[in-house]
Amino acid sequence: MKFLYNIFISLMIFGFKIGAAFNYKLKRGLAGRRQSCERVKEKFSKNDKVIWMHAASLGEYEQGLPVLEKLKEKHPQHKILITFFSPSGYENVVKKNHIADVVCYLPFDLNKWISEFASNFQTDIFFTVKYDYWYNLLDFLKKNGAKTYVISALFYEKQIFFKVYGSWFTEQLKKNIDWFFHQTKNSSALAKTIGLMQSSTAGDTRFDRVKQLRERDNFVDFIDEYKNGQKTVVFGSSWEAEERIAQILAKKSDLKIIIAPHDLKRVEILHQLFPSALLYSELQTAKPLNHSATQILIVDCIGLLSKLYSYADLAVIGGGFHSAGLHNILEAATFGIPVFFGNHYRKNPEADALIAEKGAKSFDDEFLAGNELLGLMKTPEIIKEMGKNAAHFVNSQPNSTEIILKKMQELYFKKP
Repeated sequence: MKFLYNIFISLMIFGFKIGAAFNYKLKRGLAGRRQSCERVKEKFSKNDKVIWMHAASLGEYEQGLPVLEKLKEKHPQHKILITFFSPSGYENVVKKNHIADVVCYLPFDLNKWISEFASNFQTDIFFTVKYDYWYNLLDFLKKNGAKTYVISALFYEKQIFFKVYGSWFTEQLKKNIDWFFHQTKNSSALAKTIGLMQSSTAGDTRFDRVKQLRERDNFVDFIDEYKNGQKTVVFGSSWEAEERIAQILAKKSDLKIIIAPHDLKRVEILHQLFPSALLYSELQTAKPLNHSATQILIVDCIGLLSKLYSYADLAVIGGGFHSAGLHNILEAATFGIPVFFGNHYRKNPEADALIAEKGAKSFDDEFLAGNELLGLMKTPEIIKEMGKNAAHFVNSQPNSTEIILKKMQELYFKKP
């Protein structure tokens, strides 16, 4: 099975190289990986002790970050490494302020590349987030004495571990992971059915992260003036389907709509859909604008969305009508507003939980969603009640970061 796994990785690399000729995202990922080894050689020495977090993409990074920050507090002399698999995660984080000494792509999981990369420093603590497992990497780290963990682990029945041919993958995790911190009780129970007994339920660290959002300064220039006291809907990380919902809601003339697309390349398309809309960048110009009379505001910059939710009366979250999957709903729910989205969220258990708590609702069809939300705007008491339910749901979650840190420290100082 190890031979077959390495063949699979080699084929994946070949596929990336072919795909890079047609896909700019794949091309960026390949180019970035060529620089990873040089970056760690430049910043780390072979004697440096490193805390290493790996995240597939941006969502996993957000889940792991609270734990990484606390580990840095506990081990201030350690250096910090963050690796990503996808360009969307890497490119969002590398441009911002972060706590890492190095942010880079994870090399492809072949022994020669993993060894060349990870031999430049001493990995003391390593954790991956959710379910991004690379078996040669984990084997190398464990053989070299690292403590290895999985944060917000999420097991479900269709994974390879639960297939008749999945025993090799399961054995690798048994051998090379010190502890699984599961996001849900069901995930922990499933892991134990295949012998992964080094498991406990710690909850979702994103709740810790979004609780912190409420405590910061969430002021955004011009938004109070733009709202002008009217009901406001924020479309967060919108795709085409959510933008069709916005077109339906725009029929209600006294409703304010803020659209933050998942990709800034969509800004021009949005301006075509809503010719009278303002861009947020236009509000920052010296020219006076009567933005309080404008119904639709298009956010043409990054970094504002989580603050904009604090101004909303309800939120529509993107990705739920799309194969890419649902974006972060907790950033909105933490501000005590109801959340609405499509029904493609199989890997987001918090969506089911929030719906069960009557703080959110999902829809099979964006046109049905638009018309129902249009009607809901006439019943502010229901919106208010759903918002209270959403806030209660977030507030009732355990402090996962503290639970994880306590167990990590216990295992870290435990004598072999």
